[in-house]
Amino acid sequence: MGVKLPGEQRGYTRFRKIAEMLVEAGFAVDLITSSFQHWEKAQRDRESAQYRGLPYEVVFVDEPGYKRNLDLSRISSHARAARNLAHHFADNPWRYDLIYSEIPPNDVALAAAEAAQAGGIPFVADVNDLWPEAMRMAFDVPVVSDIAFRSFAKDAAKVYRMLDAAVGTSDEYAARPAADRDDPYPRLTVYVGNDLTEFDTGVAVYADEIVKPDGEMWVAYAGTLGASYDIATLIEAAALLVEDEPHLRLKLLGDGPERESLEDLAQKCEAPVDFLGYVDYPVMAAWLSKCDITVNSLHEGAAQSIVTKIGDYLAAGIPLVNTGQSPEFCSKVERDGFGVNVEPENIGKLALAIQRLVRNSSARKIMGARARAVAEAEFDQRQSYLKIVHLVQRLLV
Repeated sequence: MGVKLPGEQRGYTRFRKIAEMLVEAGFAVDLITSSFQHWEKAQRDRESAQYRGLPYEVVFVDEPGYKRNLDLSRISSHARAARNLAHHFADNPWRYDLIYSEIPPNDVALAAAEAAQAGGIPFVADVNDLWPEAMRMAFDVPVVSDIAFRSFAKDAAKVYRMLDAAVGTSDEYAARPAADRDDPYPRLTVYVGNDLTEFDTGVAVYADEIVKPDGEMWVAYAGTLGASYDIATLIEAAALLVEDEPHLRLKLLGDGPERESLEDLAQKCEAPVDFLGYVDYPVMAAWLSKCDITVNSLHEGAAQSIVTKIGDYLAAGIPLVNTGQSPEFCSKVERDGFGVNVEPENIGKLALAIQRLVRNSSARKIMGARARAVAEAEFDQRQSYLKIVHLVQRLLV
């Protein structure tokens, strides 16, 4: 639903890359997505030439759209999209041999699962977030939240029981369906990752355009400025370091509903922060390559496991400070040695972790080299997504 199609500026490339690689493996692929571009909050021009002549067929499902990432209109919009997706499958009962669907949105995934079951074909769920678990970060009121999120939990449980295999963007996500079913199922962990060639090309083309003053140390965050991510603590940690580390700058790459309030906070505490806004992926890669430290900044109790931007952080070849509490990712940070874990929402501890890295160039160099090695071995889509292709091939034997 949030796929970035060719010619578009924003979105995730995971499902586009999967579609491309399945075509390369000899499959005919329909990439079914929404008429509504989630990131631009606008309807797509479905007649545009950019959606034609692709290796796969793009199929648009009508969706009315919404203005905010978390409100009732988004829930209603997804419900309409789910119904229209069900109609598409009903109108094309013998078109497919396998359906591969992301979850969430849970109701959209359920429409895909039910269609696969009705057609007697395999269904694979790609678990890239947990709803309603993640929603509780923004709205967690005893009893009220349980009632509000009941339908999300119910739909997810149905999808998990109906799947023939699961692909998770973390071990935790790949294992999640087991809680709602008794039967074992094939499962894979395939990180969201990135296309390292595309990342490196962006660095080669744009890095020279980014001028970094001598002696400055840049700390980066790239991603959404929204409720799920704890950018406020990061800003306050940067402010705390102003006196001892006068050459430190925090670079925030991204946009979102919290930007205005975060700009007010940065001004109020006189933090050394630069809001760079949303930049195209190749430019973002170049910015990360110029930075010295990245921060995966999450709230306490955040449901996220291994978020989308981790692949880009690692590809930059610089150390990562992680405030997420996912046991899986915390263990990976320590085991693979590409960064440090810090207690979430603790300004002092985050500032201290950043300061120690700022003052230890040797540690930065070692962690950075390990980060890049992990990116190449585990997060490069061209290699890691082959596991998905092989799974599909096995299910269709």
